[in-house]
Amino acid sequence: MKIGIGNDHVAVDMKNELKEYLEAKGYEVVDFGAHSSEKSDYPVYGEAVANAIVSGDVDCGILICGTGVGISLSANKVKGIRACVCSEPYSAKLSKQHNNTNIIAFGARVIGIEMAKMIVDEWLNASFEGGRHQRRVDMITAIENK
Repeated sequence: MKIGIGNDHVAVDMKNELKEYLEAKGYEVVDFGAHSSEKSDYPVYGEAVANAIVSGDVDCGILICGTGVGISLSANKVKGIRACVCSEPYSAKLSKQHNNTNIIAFGARVIGIEMAKMIVDEWLNASFEGGRHQRRVDMITAIENK
């Protein structure tokens, strides 16, 4: 599986640790930046990861900024993206099972690296359940297509 990862200046250290963690587990990680603590704009990275998913260059994405909110909002503006901010593993798991999220986001100022690893593990190990949830995902897509 190929995972796109993006972050702003606040989340460089967390991104680097998470990237190393995922690569050790055998995932291919494509790093869309930021790469330094010099101030940067999270919408650039949210959009880059989202576009890579839509184009098929990566399978899914992880986004990190101060809270996870701004960068996920940016990604959600790209048609076909369902990004969810999660600060704990249970919501991350259900976001995939029920909403078929293709991006998980969180805040480097909100959670620590060990919680980030747990969130990512639960999300990556979950699968979309389809069934009654597919109808709701289809409704979200219909709103997006208006």
